[in-house]
Amino acid sequence: MFNVLIVEDDAMVAELNRCYIAQVSGFQCVGTASTRREAGAMMNDPALAIDLILLDVWLRQENGLDLLPLLRASGRTADVIMISSAADAATIHHSLHYGVVDYLIKPFQFPRFEEALTSWKTKKMQLQGQKQYAQADIDRLLHGDTPQAADIQRLPKGLTPPTLRTLCQWIDAHADLEFSTEDLSNAVRISRVSCRKYLIWLAQINVLFTRIQYGTTGRPVYRYRLLTEQHALLKQLCQ
Repeated sequence: MFNVLIVEDDAMVAELNRCYIAQVSGFQCVGTASTRREAGAMMNDPALAIDLILLDVWLRQENGLDLLPLLRASGRTADVIMISSAADAATIHHSLHYGVVDYLIKPFQFPRFEEALTSWKTKKMQLQGQKQYAQADIDRLLHGDTPQAADIQRLPKGLTPPTLRTLCQWIDAHADLEFSTEDLSNAVRISRVSCRKYLIWLAQINVLFTRIQYGTTGRPVYRYRLLTEQHALLKQLCQ
C-alpha cells in the first residue's frame, strides 16, 4: 500500500482528493496539511511513512513550491504530483526543475487523477523490481509507452471499436477545429454521455488536448482539439 500526503489549503478540495485516493487500488491517504508549516512537520516526522505527495501551489498566501527544496533536503524519497490551478510557465518550469512526476491543473476529472497515480505506481514498482536495466526499460520509465493503434483492443469497458472509429473519423475531418462534447454529439448523433466517455479515453492516451472554458453561468465546458503530433495515430484509429 502506498502512502499519500495531501497538501491543500481548501478543505473541500482536500476531501475530494482524499475520496479520489480511496478509489484507486493500492493507495491510502495518511494525512492532510493546509499550510507549509504543517506539511514540513509531517515530512520531518520519521514515524510517518510517505511515498507520494499531492501538492498545491497556493497555500493561504504561501507558495507550495517552497516545499520542493525542503523535501529534497529532508532526505525523503517521496515523489510529488502537483495539483493546482496555476498553469503559468514559470510555475510549471519550477515544478519540473525539482522533479515532480506529474502536474494536474484544476479542475480535473477522476480518470486523469487515477491515471496519474496508477502511472506513478507502475513506474515505482518497476524501479523496485529490477536491479539492472536495458535501454528499452529506461526509455519506458522516462518517456512512457507510446500509444499505438493496438490500444483499440484494450478499450475500457463500455467502449466499442465501431463507435470509436465513427468519432475519430469526424475528428480527423475537423482536425483543425476545437470542439465540445455537445458539438461532437450533435454531429455524429451519439449521446453526449457516450461521446464524453470516448473523449476522456482519447485524452488519456494523449490523442486529444483538453481545455476548460469557463462561462458566466453554469458548469465549465470541456473543449478538445487534436494534438498535431498524434494525427498519424488518429488515422489508424479511423480504420
